[in-house]
Amino acid sequence: MAAERGRRAEAETFTARLKMQWHRARVGVRRAAVDYFRGDGSDWIALGGLLLTIPVIAALTLVDSVWFSPVALVLPIVAGGLLLRPASLLGLYAAAATALIVESVRLGPYTEGPSRVTPGVVLVVAACGFFGLLIAQFRSRVGVPWRRGGTMLFDLRERIRVQSQLPRLPGTWHHEMALRPAGGQSFSGDFVVAARTNGGRTLEVVLTDVSGKGMDAGSRALLLSGAFGGLLGSLPPHAFLPAANGYLLRQDWEEGFATSIHLVLDLDSGDYELYSAGHPPGLQLSAGTGRWEEKAAEGPLLGVYDGAQFDSVKGSLRPGDVLMLFTDGLVETAERDIAEGIDRLTGEADRYVAGGFHGAAWHLIEAVAKDVNDDRALLLICREGPTATAR
Repeated sequence: MAAERGRRAEAETFTARLKMQWHRARVGVRRAAVDYFRGDGSDWIALGGLLLTIPVIAALTLVDSVWFSPVALVLPIVAGGLLLRPASLLGLYAAAATALIVESVRLGPYTEGPSRVTPGVVLVVAACGFFGLLIAQFRSRVGVPWRRGGTMLFDLRERIRVQSQLPRLPGTWHHEMALRPAGGQSFSGDFVVAARTNGGRTLEVVLTDVSGKGMDAGSRALLLSGAFGGLLGSLPPHAFLPAANGYLLRQDWEEGFATSIHLVLDLDSGDYELYSAGHPPGLQLSAGTGRWEEKAAEGPLLGVYDGAQFDSVKGSLRPGDVLMLFTDGLVETAERDIAEGIDRLTGEADRYVAGGFHGAAWHLIEAVAKDVNDDRALLLICREGPTATAR
């Protein structure tokens, strides 16, 4: 009886240990798979695949060196520079060098005929390997994952786009935002953050133009958009720009200034306040008169000096009125001052008064500043009248 209990305990212990080992192996494989697809895991699969291509290329070259030139070894070398870490890349280079030596010995001296391993072939392969190693070392030093490095910029652009989305407004209101980075790039120094505060009754929108343009300003725009989004709604409207100014000063950037305009709109009454930090004025279309009026608030640039004061200008949007906020890239160039640019913008905007401003933001940028080498942003907020609402 005692012997039977001993065998059972031993079997249970063996089963428990087997289950534990199986669990650890499964967790390890799962973790390795996750790290691999994230780009944080080992690159041995890519290294193994590239190492297999080298003898295949060498064998084809030895069979028919006219169709399969010895210089074809640059193909796995270039792929390795994009996929492998520096240590793995050195192993790939050693295999490629061995294949070149074998090809040179089997094909004979290059002076005896064409399609052999010439000094030019060696130089081309070595140059590709050198540049591939530089790319791999740079990627390793900055800590970019070996497979996901190319997607990081895409993620950055998508985060900026998501943060610039405007909240949904009541049916009597329409808003739209259009943004065009400089030079057709994916990154812009212009961004907008918005939120509905005061129980959803108030719309707060901040349009900011960071110094610089394109990719040079994109990283700073992402940082500021996150910070401004956190401040918006957490502070009284009159305290937002002073807090944003203090935040920008603490960054101590060499090119650390920005312009910004802050709209606080009561969605029930249509009354609003505009706070500006060195930003171009807003433009309001009055449905009663059909004229555009500048709404210019006073305030210095953000990030210039501490203790800056920002005074507001007040207004009201009645049914049919339109408010335009924009950055200076839309109305100011080296050949055109801001007054002329505003006149051109309002002239183009008059075309949409009769039919409504739905879809007008993008077309206005195309009409006014299509080929301008600067970031351009335009925000339209319309309080629709009975006719537009019915339509």
